[in-house]
Amino acid sequence: MTDQAFEKENDMNENTDNLSHDADNEELLAASLNVDDSVSGMQHLDDEIGEDSELDKLSTELAEAKDKYLRLVAEFENFRRRNAKESLELKQTASKDVIKSLLEVLDDSDRAMKQLESTDDVKIIKEGISLVFNKLHHVLQSKGLKKMESINHDFDADLHEAITEIPAPNEAMAGKVIDEIEPGYYLNDKLIRHAKVVVGK
Repeated sequence: MTDQAFEKENDMNENTDNLSHDADNEELLAASLNVDDSVSGMQHLDDEIGEDSELDKLSTELAEAKDKYLRLVAEFENFRRRNAKESLELKQTASKDVIKSLLEVLDDSDRAMKQLESTDDVKIIKEGISLVFNKLHHVLQSKGLKKMESINHDFDADLHEAITEIPAPNEAMAGKVIDEIEPGYYLNDKLIRHAKVVVGK
């Protein structure tokens, strides 16, 4: 074989190798692109799964929060009803206690009335009435009622209601309570009635 023919054959083999090598490169490139597409698709799928998982988590948290809210509303409603019932029972019990204590005074009043009808002795009548009044005052005081002391005290708009003003008998009584039309009262140290008074000027 001549040198020229040998070189020509070598060139043909090299071209064949180059073509084969190029084909291999194209296959590798295509395979690489397919792998990249698969990876990208998997990442997209993972993102979707992650989003679904986050959505499920938020839905669960929302359901739990709603459940807690409904329970709190129900508990508050039960508390409100129970409190209203206890308050009503307390008021009824307090009234019952006072009324029960006053029944003794009522019994004494009935006895005093019978005595008034059966005797003309003024001394006996006065003693009976005094006993009834004293018992009434004692029962009310035992329930926390306290009479306000107003006469000879300075006029206080928070405690007194001035019915009228009259000239004071002396300068020291100016601005003070001279007379009391209706006494004021405290119940357990809380003012429940203002005193109606006459004030010196």
